[in-house]
Amino acid sequence: MHKLLSLKGVKKSFPTKGKTVDVLGGLTFDVNEQDFVSIIGPSGCGKTTIFNIIAGLLDPDTGEISYRGQQVTGLRGKVGYMMQRDLLFPWRTVLENVMLAPELKRMPAAEARDNALEYLNTFGLGGFENNYPKTLSGGMRQRVALIRTLISDPDVLLLDEPFSALDYQTRLYLEGVLLEAVDTFKKTVILVTHDIDEAVALSKRVVVLAGKPSHVKQVYDIDIGEKSPIGARSHPHFSGYFHQLCAELDIQTRQH
Repeated sequence: MHKLLSLKGVKKSFPTKGKTVDVLGGLTFDVNEQDFVSIIGPSGCGKTTIFNIIAGLLDPDTGEISYRGQQVTGLRGKVGYMMQRDLLFPWRTVLENVMLAPELKRMPAAEARDNALEYLNTFGLGGFENNYPKTLSGGMRQRVALIRTLISDPDVLLLDEPFSALDYQTRLYLEGVLLEAVDTFKKTVILVTHDIDEAVALSKRVVVLAGKPSHVKQVYDIDIGEKSPIGARSHPHFSGYFHQLCAELDIQTRQH
């Protein structure tokens, strides 16, 4: 596998109430081409700060970021960033929300519309293009947000707990939609999640953070080879990975 992105010794501190709080204490890890990497760790360990540094929204205090072998200050313009809240504009229709990125890139209107409609049909939202976000379920809104993230054709998808506010059934469905999209469009994904179950089911590798300031405690290769999130959870290796990661985070699990 070819390395796409490398973080080396990345540190970040923030001034708070007259003192400095060290958040990242020298993170080092790699992301390969078409990788699916999940980042897990205790609350407050700086997972979202990592995303903001990768996206070029924050500068690290020290350390290096390399992209395809070249040192960079961030991947601005090369990432699609999807968060827990869908952040759809309520005054724009589904189609108009999806077309936001093509509009910003000044794509010809007819081409942008055709492309957006194709995405909506692919993701099972054909016929909803003229609806407003308030008329959609939470799962449908997150599908629109995913399409809006994908349509700009980013090299890397940064997913910050995108399904955590949804019910379990909807989450499983959208995990499947995500994996299918990633496979179809050959994307590289970095997912921040508090859900160990989700990390194991979706990922090729899991980066475990620990400490304050946080550091990479361990990186796990997940060898399940099952495309379906439901199938992954039924795989004989799933429980072993799940309990190992719980142990890394010092989470007590009850053996059934």
